[in-house]
Amino acid sequence: MAVNPDKLMAFMGKLVGDLGAMMSIGPMVIGEKLGLYKAMADGSPVTAADLAAKTNTNERYVREWLCSQAASGFVEYDPATEAFAMTEEQAAALGAEGGPFYFLGAIELAVAMVRDEAKILEAFRTGQGVGWHEHDACLFRGTERFFRPGYMRHLLSEWIPALDGVQAKLEAGGSAADVGCGHGASTVLMAQAFPRSHFYGFDYHAPSIEKARAAAAAAGVGDRTTFEVAPAKAYPGSGYDLVTFFDCLHDMGDPTGAARHVHSTLAETGVWMIVEPMASDKTEENLNPIGRVYYSASSFICTPASKAQEVGLGLGAQAGEARLRKVIADGGFQHVRRAAETPFNMVLEARC
Repeated sequence: MAVNPDKLMAFMGKLVGDLGAMMSIGPMVIGEKLGLYKAMADGSPVTAADLAAKTNTNERYVREWLCSQAASGFVEYDPATEAFAMTEEQAAALGAEGGPFYFLGAIELAVAMVRDEAKILEAFRTGQGVGWHEHDACLFRGTERFFRPGYMRHLLSEWIPALDGVQAKLEAGGSAADVGCGHGASTVLMAQAFPRSHFYGFDYHAPSIEKARAAAAAAGVGDRTTFEVAPAKAYPGSGYDLVTFFDCLHDMGDPTGAARHVHSTLAETGVWMIVEPMASDKTEENLNPIGRVYYSASSFICTPASKAQEVGLGLGAQAGEARLRKVIADGGFQHVRRAAETPFNMVLEARC
């Protein structure tokens, strides 16, 4: 096979860029854990000596770290002063933990994927699944930290208002079930916004439920939240005004069975809100940077989780709206519409 040398070198250049991105994960983890990003978040220029003094770290290591960050475009470098600084945008993404644009939580997902290589390697060979609970523990924390900023930006200002009549019910005092709640980020946000309503968080992963209870208590909403260990096909309660599934339906082995159970627990005029990764029904339209993230995560996390459960449908993180609509309709829902969307998520509203 004849190789075009120009195309080969261009492809090698892409691979070098991707290798640099992968190798930047380690320094990013260090930067978060040692508080290096936070110490630069005010935008003031710092030398390696300045930053080392601020963070009680070693100057020589910090200089190498700063250069790696500048080469990645995560901080700026001034050769005239040999100082480094963060722009406001860099600080929002890397230095403002708890903010709506904080990105470093996503890095924990990548770390978890690498740590679980042996399990996923065996799954590829055997076709067996790897349960959510079988993953490295940093996956659970990383998932919450990855999705929470998006929920902070969109859930209360766009997604709930887009659901017909739901916001008014929650403001007046209703009940909602947040299924697959994980560490409770979405549940707590809703409880803070709607103090007259009660929010029930359900997840089959007991350690995550403990984290959710602690998060609700810390946020001062423990009196209007209840967290229980329960699977999506058998969570308790009925007459809910709202049931939410945040980025989890595609992880379920039997999403149609889950949909049937949701149908049985909603009030007559209740709404099921399904938040799923943004994806086209056509594979070729998902071959972009967002699809790259979701397909990669799905290979290691979402598809193995589904295949570890009964039925094992394996929708995957890029299922697309048509496949999701079929699952929802097969669960008994007559009315489904796309209520909202972002570059990362689609929000479907289902009614009985």
